[in-house]
Amino acid sequence: MMLAQLRRLIVSSGFFLLLAGSAFAQTTTLEGQVKGPDGQPYKGAVINLTRTDIKGHYTVKSDKKGHWLYTGLPYGTYDITCSINGQVVDKVNNVQSKYGESVTVDFNAEKAKQAQAAAAAANQSGELTKEQARGMSKEQKEQYEQQLKKNAEAIKKNKALNDTYNLAQTALKAAPAETDPAKKAADYNSAIDNLNKAAQMDANQVAIWDSLGEAYTGLAATQTGDAKTKSYDQAIEAYKKSLALKPNDPGNAAIYNQIGNIYGAEKKMPEATEALTKAAQLDPAMAAKAYFNMGANMVNSGHPAEAADFFKKAADADPNYADAWYQYGSLLMMKGSVDPKTGQQTYPPDTATALKKYLELEPSGKHAQEATAMLQAMGEKVQTKITVPGAKKKK
Repeated sequence: MMLAQLRRLIVSSGFFLLLAGSAFAQTTTLEGQVKGPDGQPYKGAVINLTRTDIKGHYTVKSDKKGHWLYTGLPYGTYDITCSINGQVVDKVNNVQSKYGESVTVDFNAEKAKQAQAAAAAANQSGELTKEQARGMSKEQKEQYEQQLKKNAEAIKKNKALNDTYNLAQTALKAAPAETDPAKKAADYNSAIDNLNKAAQMDANQVAIWDSLGEAYTGLAATQTGDAKTKSYDQAIEAYKKSLALKPNDPGNAAIYNQIGNIYGAEKKMPEATEALTKAAQLDPAMAAKAYFNMGANMVNSGHPAEAADFFKKAADADPNYADAWYQYGSLLMMKGSVDPKTGQQTYPPDTATALKKYLELEPSGKHAQEATAMLQAMGEKVQTKITVPGAKKKK
C-alpha cells in the first residue's frame, strides 16, 4: 500500500517537473554587440524589440562593453532597432528567436551609415556597388538593378521638377518688391513660364497650381483691358485645378477667398459672393476677412448698401476687427437724412456705435481722425485718444 502511494507521488512529481521544464523552455534569448559611429563598443544604446507575429514590445540598453541581452522573451519573430542619442542608427527585421539557444544580432552604426550612403549612391547611379552585389544571385542582381534604374529616373525627374519650381518661386518672390512695372511684369511672366513647365512634369502638385494662380493674379495687376481679364481668368483656372486635387482640404478656404477677390476685381458680384461665402463656411476663422473683402468689392462696384451688410457680417464674425467697424459706420453715415419737421440730421442707429467701437479698438488708427470728425458732426461726445507718433505724453 505504501509502495503504491510512493509510486503515485513519484509519478505526480515527475509530471509536475515535466510541466515546469516545458514552461521554462517557452522563453528565448536575443543578444548582441553594439558598435558606435567610431567603430568602438557603445554603452547606452537603446535596443527596441518589436514582436511582429503578435503584439509585443521590449527594450534594453547596451552595457559598458557594448553588449546587450534580453532573456525571457516569448518565442516569436522580432523587428529590432538600435538607437543612439535618440536616432535609429541600425535595424534588423524578421529575427526568429529559438528554443534552447540565444540568437545573436549585432549592430554597427559605422557600417550602417556606410551602407546607407552606398544605397543612396546606387539610387543616383542606377548601378550596384561591389559590396551590394556580393552574395546576390544573377536574378536578384537584375531585379535590383532594374529597381535602381527606376529610382534614378525618378530622382532625376524630381530634381528637374524642383529646380523649375524653385526658379518660379524666386521670380514670384521678387515681383512684389519691383518698382519698375515692366520688370514686375517680367518677373511674373518668368514665374508663370516655369510653373507651366513644372505642371507639365507633374500636374498633381497642389503647390504648383496655387503658385500659378498667385502669379497670374500678380501679372493682372500690371495689365489693363483684355490682357488683364485673360490673366484673371487664367488665375481662377489655376486655383480651380488646385481645388480639384484637394476637394476636402480645410485650407481651400484661402483659395476660395482668392477666387472671390479676383471675381470682385472683375466686378462679377454673384461669383464673388459665392466664392467668399464658401470661404467663410469652410473656415470660420476666415469668415471676417472674407466678408470684409466682399464689402470692399461692393464698394468698388458701386453697391454701398450691400457693402454695409457685409462689413457688419465681418464685424460680427470678429468683434475686434477695427477696420470692419469703421467701414460699417462710415457707410451708415452716408445714409444720414434731414428730418423735414425739425431740420435735424438723423442717422441709422448703429452709426455712432460702429464708429465708437473703431476708436475703442484703434484710438490712434489710420481712420481715427475721420471717425472722430464723423462722431462730432453727429453731435456725439468723443474722448479723444489720438496720439501723434513720437510725441511725448504729458505727465
